[in-house]
Amino acid sequence: MTDREGDSDRDRDRGHHFSEGEGFDDPYAEFDLDPPELDVDPAKVDPVDSRVVTDTLDEHSIANEDVDAEELLDVGLNYMQINRYEQATDAFERVAQFADDERVEQEAWVNKGVAHAELEEYDEAIGAHREALSIDDDSEHAATAETNLAYALWEFGETAQALEHAERAVEIDERFGQGWYNRAFFLSERGLAEEALHCIDNAIRLGMRNSRVLEEKAEILEELGEYDEAEEIAEEANEMRERAEQRVMEERREMQGEGRAGDGRDVSPQRQQARGQGREQGQGRQGGFDVTDPGRASDRDGDDWRLE
Repeated sequence: MTDREGDSDRDRDRGHHFSEGEGFDDPYAEFDLDPPELDVDPAKVDPVDSRVVTDTLDEHSIANEDVDAEELLDVGLNYMQINRYEQATDAFERVAQFADDERVEQEAWVNKGVAHAELEEYDEAIGAHREALSIDDDSEHAATAETNLAYALWEFGETAQALEHAERAVEIDERFGQGWYNRAFFLSERGLAEEALHCIDNAIRLGMRNSRVLEEKAEILEELGEYDEAEEIAEEANEMRERAEQRVMEERREMQGEGRAGDGRDVSPQRQQARGQGREQGQGRQGGFDVTDPGRASDRDGDDWRLE
C-alpha cells in the first residue's frame, strides 16, 4: 500500500467533509489592494507616460484652491536658474494643470517650452508653445511664445515655419527685440541679407546690443559686401566679449574672497529668467545665448526708439 492510499483510507475513517465555499459572484468582482484613485482605464493610458499615476492622484487628492499656482511657477523658474530643466518641466506642467488664471497658465506653457528646448526636446517645446498660443494668441506672452516656437521649429528642421512665427512675433509686438533678432537670423540663413540687416538694426535699437548680436550683424554685413563696416562691428563685439569675460572672472574672485571687483565696468547685460515674459530662446550661428531684455511694450518709452 502506498502512502497516498493510506492517507485516503484515514480520511474516510474520520468522515470529515471539507467546505466547498460559496464560490465567486457572477460576474466576478476582482480583488485589488490599490486605492480607488488608481482605478485607471489602461486603454486610455500611454504606456510610456511615467507621470500618469502622479497626475491621477493629483486630480483626486489635491483641490485647485489648495495650490498656489504662482508660487509653484516660481519654483519652476528657480529650477531653471540652476539648470534643473527636467524638474522645471514638471513644475510648469503642474502650474498649467492647477492655474485658474489663463495668464498664469499661458506663462507656464511658455516656460515649459523653454525648459524642453534647453533639454533639446524640441518636439515637446513646440507642443508647449502651441498650447500657450491656443490660450491667447494676442496676449502679453504671445510674442514670446511665437519667437520661442520659431526657435524650436528651426532646431526641429521646420525652417519655413520658423520664419513665419518669427514674423508673427514682431507683428504682435513691434518693440520686441528678441523677435527682431530671430527674424534677422532666419532671413540671413535664407540669403535675404538686406532684410536681415534691417531686422537686426531694429533689435539693436531696442536694447539688444551685446557681443553675439554684433557678431551676427558683422556676418550679415559681410554677406552684403560691406567689409570695412563688418570689421569695425566685429572688433566692437570682441571688445565687448572680453569685457564680459573679465567681469565674470572678477565676480568669481569676489565670491571666492580673492579680491574686489572694480567699478564702472561696461559689459553686455545678461538675460535673466523673468516673470511675466518667459525666457526667449536666442538662435545664433554659435548656439543659444543671453541677450539684453528690452522689456515689454508697456515698459518702454515710445520716444526712446524708432524702427525703420
